[in-house]
Amino acid sequence: MSNYQYKARDGEGKVVAGVMESSSEDKLAEKLRGMGYMPTQIKEALPEINLEQFSERFKRIKPEDIILFSVQLSNMIDAGLTLISSLNIIANQIENKKLRGIVGEMKRDVEGGAAFSEALAKHPKTFSKLFIDMVRAGEISGKLNIVLSRLAIYVEQQEDLRQQVKNALFYPMILVITGIIVVILIVSFVLPQFVEIFNKAEVPLPLPTQIFYGFGLAIKKFWYLIILALWAIVQAVKMYARTGKGRLQFDKLKLNFPVTGILTRKLIISRFSRTLATLVDSGVPILHSLDIVRGVVGNQIIGDVIQKARDGVEQGEHIEKELKKSGEFPPDVVQMIAVGEETGKLGHMLYKISGFYDNAVGYSLKKLIALIEPVFIIVLGVLVGFIMASMLLPMFDMIKTINK
Repeated sequence: MSNYQYKARDGEGKVVAGVMESSSEDKLAEKLRGMGYMPTQIKEALPEINLEQFSERFKRIKPEDIILFSVQLSNMIDAGLTLISSLNIIANQIENKKLRGIVGEMKRDVEGGAAFSEALAKHPKTFSKLFIDMVRAGEISGKLNIVLSRLAIYVEQQEDLRQQVKNALFYPMILVITGIIVVILIVSFVLPQFVEIFNKAEVPLPLPTQIFYGFGLAIKKFWYLIILALWAIVQAVKMYARTGKGRLQFDKLKLNFPVTGILTRKLIISRFSRTLATLVDSGVPILHSLDIVRGVVGNQIIGDVIQKARDGVEQGEHIEKELKKSGEFPPDVVQMIAVGEETGKLGHMLYKISGFYDNAVGYSLKKLIALIEPVFIIVLGVLVGFIMASMLLPMFDMIKTINK
């Protein structure tokens, strides 16, 4: 497949031009005629360096952009506009240039006869598997506008939860970074000045002073090696975490780690419930929904439980059976899912679970921050106190020597 530049005239005689992918010039000409255009010129597109397009590749498409795109498209389709007309309007209005280009490509694909879900599937880095499968379900059911509206709500709720966690952890992270910088500055620049004075006065250095002084000298002389070593350790940990065994161990640690493990589990349950509810209510088959949710939860331990539940459903069992058997899901979640399956209101119950656990995440974050801040302040105070003591002890010895 190659890219071809083309010029053509539409039904009103207006000139249109663009670039389209095709296997040959003849195939592209046939495709253009099928779209209602009369091709006048077709030639293979030459690769060209466009700095603006190159820079756009590195720009990120934010969740807010996807939310706006989903809402706009849903409203336009609901108002009676065709999908192609809606995509054309959005492509001309959207602010994010990278997303604008993608929407333009999707419009041309749909004009060429592709389904909207197929056009979305060509951009997996922008649109998730969940997004694509829900759109496919909306196309089949004829409720694309409703599905897009649910998608917008889903993405918005997920982003709100992510921002809530991010904002709650922002202040503790500032404290940690500031504390580390202060300690490094003291042991690297302040303490050596005092040690130089003590050496000139021939005052012996206590063991704590020698330790902190040696630590400061190591940072000043070998800072680049320390950074390189830390980087190597981080990369090694990441590589191990990508292996099957490593990922399983890290995911298990995340769930069972003191204090933060409870918060992690609540976040996963919230994500599981909301995602499955959105898929089920959008008409995606339950087996396919569970396959998608397994990849969305982001934890191998929980993912394995969902896979077993999926296998059980395929054999005619209820979802709640494997969830209860695993012990990874709280009893209230299992019970509500069971009620939802029995009453035929699984989506409704899952939405209730996600709402409850969203609130639980908020409360857990407040408790975590209330615990982290005083603990860190105490640890930092003790550490700085030891450093100050390592400077004051030799000073007292020096004063005693002078008095003698």
